[in-house]
Amino acid sequence: MTNEHVDVLIIGAGLSGIGTAVHLSQNCPDKRIAILERRQQVGGTWDLFRYPGIRSDSDMFSFGFAFRPWNELKTLADGESIRRYISDTAREYGVEEKIRFGIETEQVQWCSEQQQWVVSARDLQSGQARHYSCDFLISCTGYYDHKAGYLPEFPGAERFQGQCIHPQHWPQDLDYSGKKVVVIGSGATAVTLVPAMAAQAGHITMLQRSPSYIMTVPAQDRITEVLCKVLPNDWVYGLARKRNIAIQRWIFKAAKRWPEGTRRFLLKKVAEQLDDPAQMKHFTPAYMPWDQRLCAVPDGDLFKAINSGKASVVTDEIECFTETGIRLKSGAQLDADIIITATGLNLQVLGGTRILIDGQPFDINQRMTYKGVMLQDVPNMAWIFGYTNAPWTLKSDIAAQWVCRLLNHMRASGVQVATPRDHDDNLVAAESMMGALQSGYVQRGNRILPRQGRSAPWRLLNAYERDREMLLDEPVEDALLELTENNRAAQPGTKSRDVRAA
Repeated sequence: MTNEHVDVLIIGAGLSGIGTAVHLSQNCPDKRIAILERRQQVGGTWDLFRYPGIRSDSDMFSFGFAFRPWNELKTLADGESIRRYISDTAREYGVEEKIRFGIETEQVQWCSEQQQWVVSARDLQSGQARHYSCDFLISCTGYYDHKAGYLPEFPGAERFQGQCIHPQHWPQDLDYSGKKVVVIGSGATAVTLVPAMAAQAGHITMLQRSPSYIMTVPAQDRITEVLCKVLPNDWVYGLARKRNIAIQRWIFKAAKRWPEGTRRFLLKKVAEQLDDPAQMKHFTPAYMPWDQRLCAVPDGDLFKAINSGKASVVTDEIECFTETGIRLKSGAQLDADIIITATGLNLQVLGGTRILIDGQPFDINQRMTYKGVMLQDVPNMAWIFGYTNAPWTLKSDIAAQWVCRLLNHMRASGVQVATPRDHDDNLVAAESMMGALQSGYVQRGNRILPRQGRSAPWRLLNAYERDREMLLDEPVEDALLELTENNRAAQPGTKSRDVRAA
């Protein structure tokens, strides 16, 4: 058993955790920080997923860190490149040495008397208990379960004589050469797997219950490539980042303001890439753009695989698995040697860590988020949560900067504890913080997520421009943030400081 105290403890060494640690090291150099990571190396999601073709579904110029721009020409980078980018960032900014690898967090408890978090964890290699304490806790664990993906109950699944694989647990020695492969799903994972496996597989079929919007993006940024020949690289990559952020925001806003027009535009672009017009039925969703995330494919690789005859799409529902494949409700049979269940994620908050406040279990799904960074009634804790309608890192970057602003404000003001409080009954119990998206994983996980409020800062804006203003420009103090002075060695007359009365 070990005990370690730090000023700030970060849980998770993925994209958010490493980015947050760098911001802290740059903006709060007086703070001692440590990072707990369950895996044996940095990367988080990008270390976990190893299926063929794994890549970003956002362009890397806006997906990369603001403080260390992506400096390659790939638009959608492969998983290995992203892992290397995260690892190089940790090493370059000196945060790699602050990571405690192989440590799984089991419980965090706030102690009001000590004004500290007490963290119970376990060394996964030795099985020994580990204990940490900190003044401020930051969760950078994402929002889904790393241990198990979502797998529906398929009737007759036990009858199938081939291999059945979930992408979250990909066997590295899988040989699919010349095999008949069926990928169940139509999201980002499925549209990545199909073209990546098509060249070696005998034939690969994407079986979907309903279509998704798919948008082709250039695999290489040719504009940036040309500009790099005449301008300094730093300028060019900075311009590429600003340009791509603006384009993404415009597409999202256009989809919400002119949904029918955006729909026609996206479908027209797909139709231009398909040799057989009859295939359009598989790429025409029933919902409007950005009711669910758009899927991006580099240089239309999915459509090229379909046009070549190496891949196909079937839109139908599963009746049952058989010994040799899948029987559909239409009566058709899909033969398969390998079935890949790209059926999505299981949502999970705080990486499954149990949270207690002064010994009492705390139900996150009964509270709201404050500025999308802190949790209502939870002292000295931040939850770095990126965008779901834009590159994740755009939000995680500015959220981490706001945490730095808060910590520096607390130090300058002699404040030990910051707790968001709702004084006006803003809670909208029926709506979760991700309720605007209709994706299956969001709807399944709504019951465990924090709630939305009626208005900001209790309501997620999901608007980069407005979030930047709120997190980077507006004063840290407001009427909702309760600030308490240090009372660890309380003397008579020591009082809490509530900024509402300040």
